[in-house]
Amino acid sequence: MPRRRIASTAFFAGLAALTVGQSVAFAQTKLPEPAKVRVDFSTKAVTVRKMEGEAGVIGRKVGADDPVRVASISKLVTAIAVMRLVDEGRINLDRDISAYLGFAVRNPAFPDRPVTLRHLLSHTSGIRDSIDYLLPLDGSLQAILSNPDIWHSGYKPGDYFSYANLNSPVIAATIEAVTRERFDRIVAKKVLQPLRIDGCFNWGAGCSPGRRAEAVTLLRSNGDLARDAAISGADPCPVLPASSGNCDLARYKIGRNGSSFSPQGGLRISAQDLAKIGQLLLNGGRPLLSEKAFAEMTKMQWRYNGINGDTDRGYFQAYGLGVHIHTDGRGSTWIGHVGEAYALRAGLWVNPETRKGFAQYVTMVPAETPIGHCLETCP
Repeated sequence: MPRRRIASTAFFAGLAALTVGQSVAFAQTKLPEPAKVRVDFSTKAVTVRKMEGEAGVIGRKVGADDPVRVASISKLVTAIAVMRLVDEGRINLDRDISAYLGFAVRNPAFPDRPVTLRHLLSHTSGIRDSIDYLLPLDGSLQAILSNPDIWHSGYKPGDYFSYANLNSPVIAATIEAVTRERFDRIVAKKVLQPLRIDGCFNWGAGCSPGRRAEAVTLLRSNGDLARDAAISGADPCPVLPASSGNCDLARYKIGRNGSSFSPQGGLRISAQDLAKIGQLLLNGGRPLLSEKAFAEMTKMQWRYNGINGDTDRGYFQAYGLGVHIHTDGRGSTWIGHVGEAYALRAGLWVNPETRKGFAQYVTMVPAETPIGHCLETCP
């Protein structure tokens, strides 16, 4: 997404330090060709339109079924999981999340104003990305939320749009507190598996055995590793290790971290499977969501009126519940989400009027490339 955050150096050092025998060398004198993949879809059909370049490794052609980290498109899938719980009566979008988490969540400038899932999903919570939102395995979300620096001091929850990745770990922790299950597992159970999607958050639940070895390796435009180094086995530590260096997921505390499986951007999914999420949007949420839940998720929760939000230089016009709403230069309105991280640009968009949509991504995008929606064009 437009606001790039530099995560912990130790995290990426850990990702690069793969088990001996698993690593496939990616330090190359010649760079791979950037991957460019696009699939178009209607409510019933999926067509591969583009499949060019390499999957981050010279000689390995990219495929439409290769899993790739789709960055902030992950937020849309997280929102679908929340709305399934709303349909089940287990979550109320307008309830104070403190009641779910078991500790007070408040903007210290407005202690009487509760923060809700509606605020978090629509980026009107007052939370901002002023500190690193990637927590170690033993990290405390409560400690992060008690830091006054993460809150906008001039805006009450619900009053102002400010896109923030940190909203997502709070959403994930709330989901965990309600279900008593790990975030990656509940999303697999509620969204990915019912749609027969071979995908997962940070290589957790939902991906088939061997799926990690099929991942698109994300490289910077100069060839430096960004994410998902090519390996032949399982990822030795797909999350940010504990402060001690330990990576035992059995130590993960339900409802107390929320960040480990990167709900804001850690979904690994293929373009083909991403089209299944798009078809759900075209089908009014079916087969997973009720008509009411889908309507609530996709309606404008926020629309810029000139003073009520940070549009990031016009990038954001309107937003639903985990849904990016954008009107193109021809006046057509699209719903979906964009993703931008680690030199990848991606977009999943559907047009409710034409009943068609597409999913596409490009890798190895230079950092100086202007931001975009991967709608009319994707660099």
